[in-house]
Amino acid sequence: MSLVIAGERSGVGKTTVTLTLLASLCRRGSLIQSFKVGPDYIDPMFHQHVTNRACRNLDPVLTSEAYVQECFARHIQKVDFALVEGVMGLFDGIKGSGEWGVESVEDDQKTRGQGGQGGLGRLGRQAFKENSFFPPSPPLPIPLSSFASTAHVALLLDLPVVLVIDCSRLSGSVAAIAYGYCSFDPRIKIAGVVLNRVGSDRHLSLLKDSLLPLQLPIIGVLRREDHITIPDRHLGLIPTAELPQLDAVIERLANLGDTCFDWDRLLPLLKSEPLP
Repeated sequence: MSLVIAGERSGVGKTTVTLTLLASLCRRGSLIQSFKVGPDYIDPMFHQHVTNRACRNLDPVLTSEAYVQECFARHIQKVDFALVEGVMGLFDGIKGSGEWGVESVEDDQKTRGQGGQGGLGRLGRQAFKENSFFPPSPPLPIPLSSFASTAHVALLLDLPVVLVIDCSRLSGSVAAIAYGYCSFDPRIKIAGVVLNRVGSDRHLSLLKDSLLPLQLPIIGVLRREDHITIPDRHLGLIPTAELPQLDAVIERLANLGDTCFDWDRLLPLLKSEPLP
């Protein structure tokens, strides 16, 4: 078991959430191995700065699906926790061969039994069926998760996903976003959401009320923190060597992480067990 941190798009705060988790876990004295989907080399610099362990890239384009699985299994052998940071939006990748896809919700349930796994799960789907605001609809074709996307890697490693949502410019619409990502490919196991850039207690109340019918756990809530910023430029984050204030930022993230996450839900998901 491990956990994938995914975003509904680029720029929602995946790296900030990941670093907050890593910093808080390291403060507890835990040994943690981080991974990054894709060939990105700057985000792994930040991971390594926090964990003092090399972050490993999981990229089926430059390597292979088999290597992604082998790399993950090899590097979690002797650690307490493992965490995978996604790339772009959860389903952003390239068009693949489709050999590992399914064509509809019905086909997916036939291959894995009634109810299946992933998506909202049986309880979440039942909640929507029983809610008069969401009338039943016929099964729709499932667009395949793109090759080399975060979703693809999560499927390869059979890992649950926590979805980071930027809530700075929405309230009730958060439910539509979450439901769309949960139902887009039911093979993906959405463990919960992290609400980022929440503005106020009133804002948080509106978000929680909107998400309640989905029965989707809120794993963390990060408020707008103008004093905690990691500068970027057109190619992504500025490399760690160019940020003399980085240690102070990481310390503030660790402080934030101690209180903003539901650790009772998170720790079992992050716990790493050796694989063959």
